[in-house]
Amino acid sequence: MEISIYWVHLLVVLCLGMFMKSLCHVESTDANVYIVTLRQAPAAHYYGELRSDFTHGSPSSERLNIHKPRNTSRTDQRYGSHIARVHDSLLKRVLRGEKYLKLYSYHYLINGFAVLVTPYQADKLSRRREVANVILDFSVKTATTHTPQFLGLPNGAWIQEGGFEYAGEGIVIGFVDTGIDPTHPSFADDISEHPYPVPAHFSGICEVTREFPSGSCNRKLVGARHFAASAITRGIFNSTQDYASPFDGDGHGTHTASVAAGNHGVPVVVAGHHFGNASGMAPRSHIAVYKALYRSFGGFAADVVAAIDQAAQDGVDIISLSITPNRRPPGIATFFNPIDMALLSAVKAGIFAVQAAGNTGPSPKSMSSFSPWIYTVGAVSHDRVYSNSIVLGNNLTINGAGLAPGTNGTMYTLILAMHALNNETATAKDMYVGECQDSSRFNQDLVQGNLLICSYSIRFVLGLSTIKQALQTAKNLSATGVVFYMDPFVIGFQLNPVPLQMPGIIIPSSDISKVLLQYYNSSLERDELTKKIIKFGAVASICGENFAMMSGTSMAAPHVAGLAALIKQKFPNFSPSAIASALSTTASPHDKNGGPIMAQRAYANPDLNQSPATPFDMGSGFVNATAALNPGLIFDSSYDDYMMFLCGINGSAPVVLNYTGQNCWVYNYTMGGADLNLPSVMIAKLNQSKTIQRSVINVAGNETYTVGWSAPYGVSMKVVPLHFSIEYGERQVLSVYLNATTNSSVASFGRIGLFGNQGHIVNIPLSVIVKMSH
Repeated sequence: MEISIYWVHLLVVLCLGMFMKSLCHVESTDANVYIVTLRQAPAAHYYGELRSDFTHGSPSSERLNIHKPRNTSRTDQRYGSHIARVHDSLLKRVLRGEKYLKLYSYHYLINGFAVLVTPYQADKLSRRREVANVILDFSVKTATTHTPQFLGLPNGAWIQEGGFEYAGEGIVIGFVDTGIDPTHPSFADDISEHPYPVPAHFSGICEVTREFPSGSCNRKLVGARHFAASAITRGIFNSTQDYASPFDGDGHGTHTASVAAGNHGVPVVVAGHHFGNASGMAPRSHIAVYKALYRSFGGFAADVVAAIDQAAQDGVDIISLSITPNRRPPGIATFFNPIDMALLSAVKAGIFAVQAAGNTGPSPKSMSSFSPWIYTVGAVSHDRVYSNSIVLGNNLTINGAGLAPGTNGTMYTLILAMHALNNETATAKDMYVGECQDSSRFNQDLVQGNLLICSYSIRFVLGLSTIKQALQTAKNLSATGVVFYMDPFVIGFQLNPVPLQMPGIIIPSSDISKVLLQYYNSSLERDELTKKIIKFGAVASICGENFAMMSGTSMAAPHVAGLAALIKQKFPNFSPSAIASALSTTASPHDKNGGPIMAQRAYANPDLNQSPATPFDMGSGFVNATAALNPGLIFDSSYDDYMMFLCGINGSAPVVLNYTGQNCWVYNYTMGGADLNLPSVMIAKLNQSKTIQRSVINVAGNETYTVGWSAPYGVSMKVVPLHFSIEYGERQVLSVYLNATTNSSVASFGRIGLFGNQGHIVNIPLSVIVKMSH
């Protein structure tokens, strides 16, 4: 279904403009966007949760019970309209005659709305009996051809699904990101003789705008919307860069969607060169786009919550969020914020939620996603070597980054931008002239036919200068190519290769850049009297591989979202926690060569400052896609388990009631984080001794397991039983007994392994801090 929003967007912009103008005349206090939640539970909570039985393929098999939401149809538009009218009525009663602007009504995952009001008006709303929370809106930010082979998909997981032409079919992944480019071949629905089906459980629409015309959606790209009301009210929305449509003005969202669910066998062509064929992790999955992030400013929670709420209502199976908050949410615990609470309701509705961990490490407390109902994904380095390089005239070769054609072995003269100025006094006016952002500053006669050397400074990291503009300068001056050297003030920044439409390279460190500059300066010939340069003697050629990929947790999350689609396809009755368990327990604590996974410990010299990773660094380990489709045993947690966990936080009962509409007293007991039935064990304070339990369900054939473990330092432990036999669909409770032997102020780590006689291996990481009181 498509809907035109030309006139809708125009009306919204005009209304916002009129509102802001009138507000300035009425109030001296600045208005802001607030997210208001009501005490009445949202629509998704009325569905409840039920134990769903399904039968294994064998006629004699037992029945398997896994938490799964009730298969109830989504709320219709009439219910959503009713809730919106309730919100409007409340605002009119509380803010009678005052200026305000409601941006969104949320009704599916949370019952509430986003509204532009003054702090005084927000306080009036917070004092209403119907209102649970009033929270100031906060900002968020954004955090392949080779990966399928690296993860063993072609000969492993895809084979189990019937080959790449069926891998992920029928599963809809919702992307809350920067949008999508619908013309990209990764999202075509006509590249295979096997036609895409229409996912019957999905009811989303496609917005139609100038940048996203009718026909942009198809059976692959099944839905596309955008959410920007909070950003527009702030006056920072740039329509020429950000686009008031699902169209991707940044490239980030297009990349995440293609990583998770891009078509198989898409030719990768950069600057006229072919670099093989690309594929998503679940190439037959469907894509639904909910644009809430933008190139020039990132995004805001009010828009993100609206996107998540709509995605769940539309019927997505998986939500992928490559975003992190710009600051930690305030309150009694980080779990209590509108985004995480909306995702908790999404999990209750059976939707698997995966989020990027954030890119701010390596340091303690640098992870940005904490909630146990969200599957948090970190990023690792990969095994690809970027052989893009520059060969200097003195036979030295320097490796670098860049998606660019080479010079075919031909040597060209190097000329530093600072030595090619029209007027040498220009440096006094513009200390950044060496970044090559303005072609009018340079002498084309000097640059033409040569390799222009430009400075890559911190301004590129901040977006104040761009590679795109430097390339345009080089083209305007008829340069053969461009070489970027790294400014010494850019420390610890991981450089992602970027497309260059001409021969070029970015030297990734300031130390290596010194090698280039020393050779360049030693090759200059100067007039003995005037000291002016009379000859540029340095020459170089550019060669190597011309294709690379974006990295970071933003790209790690959609990898796992795609793998989750494969699991959901094979096990349609798996709950979100069961999918998370399958991915976690089969992950490997070793790298692809069998050695320990290494963790970076400092920004400077990342290759040197490494040591073996702990669960705090790597979680469960490297994902194993093929093993995740045959996990053997599953750790399952329900919505009620998460509620008992939240109710177990001191002083949380009022907050839980405000966000969920449920009283903590309805639960017979609460639980601490260590008691959640997760495929890991974390004890923040082990005083003397503690016993925890884990419950596993067999999702494979009948099997006998042996239990082994390695104890954390300062802890003695045992697991009971040591051996157990378990039939398909049966549960087995494991008791883990921990005794403190030595005080320690830092965490120590261990691992429990369950080894089945049919080949299944279940890994459970342990983290313990021992603090004995006397």
